[in-house]
Amino acid sequence: MIELRYSSGNVISPNVHKIGILAVGSHLENHGASLPIDTDSKISAYIALEASLRTGAKFIGVLYAATEYDYVKHGVHLPSDVLVKKELVPTLKRAKSNLNLEAVVLVNGHGGNVPIKDYLNKIKKDTQLAIVFNNKIVEIEGPHAGAGELSIGAVLGIVDQSRLDEHTQFDKYPEVGMVGLDEAREASSGIEIGAKKVAKEGVCVDLEMGKNMLETAVRDVIGDISHLLNEGNF
Repeated sequence: MIELRYSSGNVISPNVHKIGILAVGSHLENHGASLPIDTDSKISAYIALEASLRTGAKFIGVLYAATEYDYVKHGVHLPSDVLVKKELVPTLKRAKSNLNLEAVVLVNGHGGNVPIKDYLNKIKKDTQLAIVFNNKIVEIEGPHAGAGELSIGAVLGIVDQSRLDEHTQFDKYPEVGMVGLDEAREASSGIEIGAKKVAKEGVCVDLEMGKNMLETAVRDVIGDISHLLNEGNF
């Protein structure tokens, strides 16, 4: 058996190799005219990879599937229980087995994945991993496909700014701000507030805001990694 040099390279601790970082987003979800359908996965992947680069924790990729509240209809998603049982748990088990992990930070970039939190105890039991669900970017980016996501997307280079005027044609792109998703607006007061804001103010691209949001999210994931290390008993 080769002795691996876990202390080599830019790592905050040799023990950080016991921690994996998995991006969870959504690959199949409409985001208006200016953002691609896999926006959430690209954003979560960037945050997860950047946190991995800064700490030395293992970046273990991007989950292919996503879930969503049944009243939000703007993409292709799995029911929460199916996502957890058929996609998330098997992915984590393979990562644990192959990489000798003891903990994983799930970096969420899609609001519809929040119900995963209801299954965390089951996920921990089934995988024998310590699990942290990081939802920071979802908490701070604002309405779906709105100024926050557009600004973040512009920093990452995934926005077509030539289509910003088209982006707010809500009859054509009802998912922007969820302005045209009546069922979602009726079901959630938070969605309703965001939809009214986007309908009234429109959208814009602010690179400084996008950079600040990404940095805030990356630092929050790094905080989760540091907490796991300091806790020491995954």
